[in-house]
Amino acid sequence: MSAGASIAAAPGTTVRAVVAGTLGNILEWYDFSVYGFLVPTIAAVFFPKQSTLAQLLFTFGVFGVGFFMRPVGSIVIGAFGDRAGRRAALTLTVGLMGLSTVMIGVLPGYASAGVWAPLLLTLARLAQGFSAGGEWGGVAAFLVEYAPEGRRGYIGSWQQFSVGAGLLLGSAFATVLAAELGHDAMLAWGWRIPFLCGIAIAAFAVYFRMRLPETPQFEAVERQHIVSQRPLRDLIAEHPGELLTQFGITIHNTASYYITLTYMPSWLISVIKMPQREALTVSTIGLVVLVCATPLIGALSDRVGRKPLLIISCIGFIVLCYPLYAIASSAVFGTVLAVQIVLVLLTACYSACGPATYAELFPTRVRYSGLSVGYNLAVLVFGGFAPFIATWLISATGSTLSPTFYVIVCAILTLIFVLRMRETAFTPLRS
Repeated sequence: MSAGASIAAAPGTTVRAVVAGTLGNILEWYDFSVYGFLVPTIAAVFFPKQSTLAQLLFTFGVFGVGFFMRPVGSIVIGAFGDRAGRRAALTLTVGLMGLSTVMIGVLPGYASAGVWAPLLLTLARLAQGFSAGGEWGGVAAFLVEYAPEGRRGYIGSWQQFSVGAGLLLGSAFATVLAAELGHDAMLAWGWRIPFLCGIAIAAFAVYFRMRLPETPQFEAVERQHIVSQRPLRDLIAEHPGELLTQFGITIHNTASYYITLTYMPSWLISVIKMPQREALTVSTIGLVVLVCATPLIGALSDRVGRKPLLIISCIGFIVLCYPLYAIASSAVFGTVLAVQIVLVLLTACYSACGPATYAELFPTRVRYSGLSVGYNLAVLVFGGFAPFIATWLISATGSTLSPTFYVIVCAILTLIFVLRMRETAFTPLRS
């Protein structure tokens, strides 16, 4: 059965679903990302003062450890979402994310708790990773299943809009705090504020998620009594090619995203010695550009197809990543900002198309699991440890530009998969 008018949602219902799904996702990714924007401060609070490099490596290591739980969360929550529906699964993810974020905000530092401080921090990041593992694919499936034919790229891009908006909220909050409190206050207690706000954020997001209507695509599967009882088994047995394709086309997406949007502020502050306030301002402006560009690029993909934009992003990073980082190493604010905007636009060309591209690979019965498992496995391998790898590369090679080699290799790998995949923008959504 193909997606047709018989199971399409009314336009007003689609708008409400997009707003509700987007708001919850903004709050979810604020919680998850604020850690990345406060890495230099967290490093000093939670790890012994051996060296700045060692502190950064440990902190990025904990950042990456959280990604180990994303495949676990994708399997457990993805299967739950394919059996019980999108709404129940998405309410679970945002509630768990809020609680684990608050946990970080109340943890003692290394000075008072010793080794227990980084251990508890790691536990909280594992809980965040479990939640995030079920979030990304769930919201992507939810939005794309509500989209009318010819609008899946645009509607799906609001998932990435909300991810960017959550990152923007985290970055803006960290920027304001750094500017208003100063270094000493941030180190003493100011870093806790964004995490403690997680309790209010969680309550707000759970309220919206509980009011989400179920998607017409999933309701149609329920009416036909063909809901998968073992989604992971069905996914692996019936759709191994699609799962491999999704893994391959996610490599560049996750590496470019986390290097450009999460690692860049730390690179600017710790490597090229740009003032923290200026570096966070660059990051925040770049995220504004990302958020504004994402729906426009998503709509464009409905007209020209997904593949042309995916290819542009891959080739752009292969050709421009190294010279752009070389230019940014000047640490001149205006120059660094221009570089960040170019990198963000290249990132948006890929990420905006991602939700629709991934959702179009799988049928409704296993779509939540398919989007979650394939995506999060690639994020674990190539995205979660991207900041750690970048920091290690600089240490090992002595080159401040060595992280670009990692991004370029990832773009080349994904380009091979993209060139081999079929165009999915102009065919009905699989049911």
